[in-house]
Amino acid sequence: MNSFGRLFRVSIFGESHGQGVGIVIDGSPAGIPLHPEDFLKDLKRRLPGTPGTTSRQEPDYPEIKSGVLENRTTGAPILIYFRNTDCRAEDYEEQKNLPRPGHADLVAFYKFGGFNDFRGGGHFSGRLTVALVAAGVVAKKIISPAQVEAELLEAGGSRDIQKAVDRAIEEKDSVGGIVECRAKPLPPGLGEPFFDSVESLISHLVFAIPGIKGVEFGDGFACSQMKGSECNDPIISKAGKTLTNHAGGINGGITNGNELVVRAAVKPTPSIPRPQRTMNLRTGEEKVLRLSGRHDTCIALRVPVVLEAAVAIVLADLMLIAQKIPLVWRKI
Repeated sequence: MNSFGRLFRVSIFGESHGQGVGIVIDGSPAGIPLHPEDFLKDLKRRLPGTPGTTSRQEPDYPEIKSGVLENRTTGAPILIYFRNTDCRAEDYEEQKNLPRPGHADLVAFYKFGGFNDFRGGGHFSGRLTVALVAAGVVAKKIISPAQVEAELLEAGGSRDIQKAVDRAIEEKDSVGGIVECRAKPLPPGLGEPFFDSVESLISHLVFAIPGIKGVEFGDGFACSQMKGSECNDPIISKAGKTLTNHAGGINGGITNGNELVVRAAVKPTPSIPRPQRTMNLRTGEEKVLRLSGRHDTCIALRVPVVLEAAVAIVLADLMLIAQKIPLVWRKI
């Protein structure tokens, strides 16, 4: 489905080359200061422009259609809309029946019986992450003074990110990367055991970001190579502060008051200039796919702010459920 959350609930819509994309945010508290200018800093971080990103240029100015009056949230659903103005649908006409290897093109065709919007990936496109970023801006206001920050740690298996991207550009290929997100200060007690654990909910939304293939918390998979005496985090205060943070701020699916640490693995974009083998889904004939159009060499370059948004959305929902909203913004 296209909705997520219990109290702070988001519903996403739109397509890469449709009229626009957007998000509906239901459950936001009333009284939060909210102006279109508040979104621009995070939206700018998602924009292309650096080497390795697409040449598609969208203004990405947020149009707030409902839920805000006199620059304050009203408690009604907030609809934020972004127009698509730099579309080139003709770039995708040739591949209408030729799915990109590694892309959602194939599964979208079978899921929707061939009626899916194939232009730029349609509803499966990374274009829709602009809407997630917008919801993240609102969520960050709700959870303040807690801060959520993410950065790209490596690309193509290298800490020299630009060198890895430049090499991929030269080779007409693409590379992925690893993005790390940290959130603090957080109260202990957010989340539930088992199905609504903090890890479960964050992973659920993070995997909705196109291109994410792995998520880990704290030391994640490295914990499997440790001994218990190494992996356990010694408790050094009644508030739950620990000497180390191998657990990434979560025990038993519940925040323990330490910094939340989550990393996401971003795969290389499937859209590359190199010829690739594929098949015509209408005729069953094998084909060689030669892509035109505008694509990112490394989509991981633009993921940090999107990962921040996903984590903030989950935390806002959990804080509302636990009734632990700081309300630092609520000044009548």
